[in-house]
Amino acid sequence: MTTFDITSIVQSLHTARHSWRQAQSGAQEPGGREFPSRDALASIVGSLKGVLFPMRLGPPDLRQESEDFHVAHALDAALHALLKQVRRELKYNAALTHSTSSDIDGAALAAVRGFAAALPAIRRMLDSDVLAAYQGDPAARSVDEVLLCYPGVLAMIHYRLAHELYALGLPLLARIVSELAHGATGIDIHPGATIGAGFFIDHGTGVVIGETAVIGERVRVYQAVTLGAKRFPTDADGKLQKGLPRHPVVEDDVVIYAGATILGRITLGKGAVIGGNVWLTHDVPPGGRIAQAESRSGAFANGIAAA
Repeated sequence: MTTFDITSIVQSLHTARHSWRQAQSGAQEPGGREFPSRDALASIVGSLKGVLFPMRLGPPDLRQESEDFHVAHALDAALHALLKQVRRELKYNAALTHSTSSDIDGAALAAVRGFAAALPAIRRMLDSDVLAAYQGDPAARSVDEVLLCYPGVLAMIHYRLAHELYALGLPLLARIVSELAHGATGIDIHPGATIGAGFFIDHGTGVVIGETAVIGERVRVYQAVTLGAKRFPTDADGKLQKGLPRHPVVEDDVVIYAGATILGRITLGKGAVIGGNVWLTHDVPPGGRIAQAESRSGAFANGIAAA
């Protein structure tokens, strides 16, 4: 009979965990298992999709005459489930920072109430995203097709929910919600990014939008576009400085075609068009058009990249 040296392996794993915890400023992993649950958040977001779009993303047997009843019931359950996850993040953060704050329950309730109050505005923003996708894609036959089928719209539903959580000081919950969409669509939008109304990601796979990116209204991007950082400043100890503005600013009505890589805190002016596979690290003026051959030169003629 084959046997394994379980005792030795368990002891070695214990040693590895202990070494890791000691290396993290001497702190133990806070709260044991008391941190937000990815599975619970997936269920909460699923319910919230049905709250936001009950007749399309809600239960398949839902009838319009009972729509408000369903929304009320599903919303109440989702918010109570979210409250539990918010408490977990706040407790986790308090343990990490050795905070002595005792009103975690009050802070959690205030955050969830703020999130709930933002849902109508989130729905209106998502309506603008769905309409932008329908109007921007000649292959789209209806807004229902866009809502039910387009990965870019799914990513935006998650992003708009996650961004609200991020704004309420819940970055771990926000990141989990955004990563659920990343895993499903291949679209990576950091919840800290700021994105205006009418945003359309066509096809979507491989799109990356960084934490400090600022995107205006009616912007359209295609697959494999990156709005990333050019460099990562460090402090005197060589550690990365976090939170600094390092991603692009994209003004209203900009179009960015497939494969473009746009890096650093640069500005793409209103109405600019960025061609496919461009590598761009300099500003583009309003109305500017840039193609792959000109993307490194920064030369413009009458607001249009010199040929």
